[in-house]
Amino acid sequence: MSFLGVAGVIAFVVALLFSVMVHEAGHFLTARRFDMKVTEFFLGFGKRIWSFTRGETEFGIKAIPAGGYCRIVGMSVNEEMEESDRSRAFYLASAPKRLIVLGAGSFLHFVLGFLILVLLLAGVGTTAISNKVGEVVPCIISNSTGAADAKCAPDAPPSPAKAAGLMVGDEITAINGAPIKDWSTAVKKIRNSPNQELTLTIKRGSSTLTVPITPGTRILDGKKIGIIGVSNTLENRKLSIYRAVTNSGTLTWDLTKSSVTSLISLPTKIPALFRQTFFHETRDATGLVGVVGVARVSAQTASDPKLASREKIATFLLIIASLNIFVGLFNLLPLLPLDGGHMAIAVIDGLRRARARRKGSPAPPEIDVERLMPLTMAVFAILAVLSLLLLAADIFNPINLNQ
Repeated sequence: MSFLGVAGVIAFVVALLFSVMVHEAGHFLTARRFDMKVTEFFLGFGKRIWSFTRGETEFGIKAIPAGGYCRIVGMSVNEEMEESDRSRAFYLASAPKRLIVLGAGSFLHFVLGFLILVLLLAGVGTTAISNKVGEVVPCIISNSTGAADAKCAPDAPPSPAKAAGLMVGDEITAINGAPIKDWSTAVKKIRNSPNQELTLTIKRGSSTLTVPITPGTRILDGKKIGIIGVSNTLENRKLSIYRAVTNSGTLTWDLTKSSVTSLISLPTKIPALFRQTFFHETRDATGLVGVVGVARVSAQTASDPKLASREKIATFLLIIASLNIFVGLFNLLPLLPLDGGHMAIAVIDGLRRARARRKGSPAPPEIDVERLMPLTMAVFAILAVLSLLLLAADIFNPINLNQ
């Protein structure tokens, strides 16, 4: 692996651990806000490497960088604790407070993903098609795909752009007097105007020109569309803070919907992953991928010579944002030992207490999470098997973006 590839893996690990820290900080801050006692806040598991104590909480790092945890007193009704801490036990808090504490970790995953997208759109920028002409196609071949290197017959008429005198470097600023801020808007206008004359406003150097042009016709999906015969350049586009925030909200929602779809389809993809891992089937680039696979993709992105540094950073940020949103959603599944499973128990506890109050009965005892340990272990075993399968797939039949 190249130096840049190693740097990509390190960057991914650091970003992953930072995401874990943010998740656990959500639990810690809300628990402290409701006066629950938090005794430990650690990144990693296993042997302590380094720690310090502030107030009643020990903060630190452990040897195995495979997650983290925030230990809140009284997560189980059977937990032994000092009498002075009993009133601050987690299980004695109201259902809404427990839901806030449990859901805060996933909530901050969504916040972190959103903020990363804002940074991407406003700070780093994304690659977009500009309004500037990069190549003028010599002619239009009605049944071609529009590639600039398409062969023109000797008697083929020139493309509308060539006939109108458009040149490389021209910037199309308006169509029929309407300013063009985004090239996709111009494409839509051109495609909707086959054989109809348009007036382009062109910026050429220090001059502004008005150029009449009549788009030619091509058949696309059985429909006539207009085409002028230009290939535009790519540019790095940064958005204003306002547009970055609004667009990031839309992207976060889109990524959340795609994560929901992925979670729903996850069971159906496991057989294919098994075949790809042990029977040498081609790995599906859109299929399941584990942490090792994502780290490998980060390494491939960082070492790809075809990408500029800015494009590598943008791709990396998009990966981390997507991962945070997926993990935040996955952790809300109503399955123990996930936070969503504990949230389901808190909801049931709250409903039982509310029913007892309506009937004037004593509050029922809190649900003993430890009695659900067989179910917890079953879910844990399934997740462990899936994790091992993903690990094997990522090692023996990895996704390779550079193929």
